[in-house]
Amino acid sequence: MSLSSVKAFFAAHAADIEVIETEESSATVALAAAAHQVDPDQIAKTICLRAGDTIMLLVTSGNSRLDNRKFRDAFGAKPRMLSAEEVVERTSHPIGGVCPFGLAEPLPIYCDVSLRRWTVVVPAAGAINAAVRIAPEKMAALTAATWIDVCQEPKSGDPDQ
Repeated sequence: MSLSSVKAFFAAHAADIEVIETEESSATVALAAAAHQVDPDQIAKTICLRAGDTIMLLVTSGNSRLDNRKFRDAFGAKPRMLSAEEVVERTSHPIGGVCPFGLAEPLPIYCDVSLRRWTVVVPAAGAINAAVRIAPEKMAALTAATWIDVCQEPKSGDPDQ
């Protein structure tokens, strides 16, 4: 159902965006970057979090790490990851295929500013072997996402950042 709900979302809201299915898994940032031949930071990973009583999706660039202090300052609570079962229940997407499109229920969506470095990002599309290529601004507009700064700054001199 998840992949089909994402395809239905794009058919209804952005028919110009194609869901790309690959033979190989793209369930991790490294696998997705290899499958789509992009920089790992160009992968738009989606994390399902709880802050107090609020469940939300946070979309960040591939290698970005959540900054707990920034998150707590923004939401007044420490971020808590949902279990795999809760993620599927809330989003209809499996771990490795979670994205802000075609959700089982409306959730607040936040896009970290780390995505704005790219003209095109590659988020999953509801399955561990599906993705889309989309401009970060268009992704945020289509999902009514709020831009936020809750990730750590890359460390200078770190070749992986």
